[in-house]
Amino acid sequence: MGTEVDCPPRTYRVRTYGCQMNVHDSERLSGLLEAAGYAAAPEGEDADVVVLNTCAVRENADNRLYGNLGHLRPVKDAHPGMQIAVGGCLAQKDRGEIVRRAPWVDVVFGTHNVGSLPALLERARHNAEAQVEIAEALEVFPSTLPARRDSAYAGWVSISVGCNNTCTFCIVPALRGKEKDRRPGEVLAEVQALVDQGVLEVTLLGQNVNAYGVEFRDRGAFADLLRATGAIEGLERVRFTSPHPREFTDDVIEAMAGTPAVCHQLHMPLQSGSDDVLRRMRRGYRQERYLGIIDRVRAAMPDAAITTDVIVGFPGETEADFEQTLEVVRQARFAGAFTFQYSKRPGTPAAGMDGQLPKEVVQERYLRLTALQEEVSLAENRAQVGRTVELLAAAGEGSKDARTGRMSGRARDGRLVHFAGSQGVRPGDVVETIVTAAAPHHLVADGPLLSHRRTRAGDAHEAGTRPTTPGVALGMPGVGVPPPLAPVGGC
Repeated sequence: MGTEVDCPPRTYRVRTYGCQMNVHDSERLSGLLEAAGYAAAPEGEDADVVVLNTCAVRENADNRLYGNLGHLRPVKDAHPGMQIAVGGCLAQKDRGEIVRRAPWVDVVFGTHNVGSLPALLERARHNAEAQVEIAEALEVFPSTLPARRDSAYAGWVSISVGCNNTCTFCIVPALRGKEKDRRPGEVLAEVQALVDQGVLEVTLLGQNVNAYGVEFRDRGAFADLLRATGAIEGLERVRFTSPHPREFTDDVIEAMAGTPAVCHQLHMPLQSGSDDVLRRMRRGYRQERYLGIIDRVRAAMPDAAITTDVIVGFPGETEADFEQTLEVVRQARFAGAFTFQYSKRPGTPAAGMDGQLPKEVVQERYLRLTALQEEVSLAENRAQVGRTVELLAAAGEGSKDARTGRMSGRARDGRLVHFAGSQGVRPGDVVETIVTAAAPHHLVADGPLLSHRRTRAGDAHEAGTRPTTPGVALGMPGVGVPPPLAPVGGC
């Protein structure tokens, strides 16, 4: 009679590229794999399954993916039974092209069928051939799926997926689909589940987060959701990203200003300061409306830190158009900006527009923009010196912390602060300190701590535990746990 072999679980690693939505999707992928019997691969060890969760927004996204797949090929050759899966926006776009260019890939899945990953891995292994499955519409709202959270103290909560806008430079609506909203009760149940496990901060996510409610025709739904989320006992900070200026309404400003837990932080994408360029981008607002929103936010919350996105070199952008962008940057006084050189994305209307600019022109404008924004950011941060800030201590935010003896954390307005006197402080704890110095991208607080509050989130981080959420039912079909994995190579 044979003896049973007690095989260790197969291991996985998820690599994430792109936006916060992708980061949150990766938490879902990790949760799905663990529910299917996989275990996270220890640091420094090769995983049995590597999942690349891709982004398609930038021009070099394709090159980055195939470069990474090329590096993985010899690893897979040396690791019998290893599987490679590619998901996310680039998988939705390129589909079978990925397996054609990288035939050592085992699974390709899209943005609409994240929940299929464990079954596709099993099928690829059983059939000994690649499985490519791209759904054209959302099969299961991602938040119905289990998640293994990356942080003990801060969590992402998706309130919608997809986007109904038609910005001419953006491929996301074609890959993520039309906007689908979760019901408020489902969002609040997920937030409550995180808070019950010690999480102190949540960020509400949507491709166009303040359009929330469009599916059930409630224009005030997002402001109401902010207030309701902020009222959950034990939740100390609420953030959201990213809103769209076209749908940004005064009731959202009132909810931010009137709900203590909602942080006075706003990421408001500008893209361009030129009305002509905004029209060609199909952004649905003009410079005057955008600056009016900034003015109203500052009137209600003088301490608000506002950040933005700007694209330089959109087709047809003239020097006068670009000067308008610089002027908005001067007036808006952004705390920070994500600045991008326009990159042509096949499948977008802008890719076929006349007036594509030479690379050297785009680069020169980009350098002028970033120099101006650095100057503004430094001035705005220097205005913080001497102020008392409350920080949620974080892990991995400061690359030089070990050398400087500091820790890092986020102020309520989202600014990154490197602080001293951190002995005994754990990621997830809350401290108060005084800002002593400033740089364009961070603040420094080198004095003694004014206070240090140990938290359940700090306890969880110290213990190495992370929140898990089983998913909140939406009345959609569920994704079952696949059968146990058959042994590979005997185990």
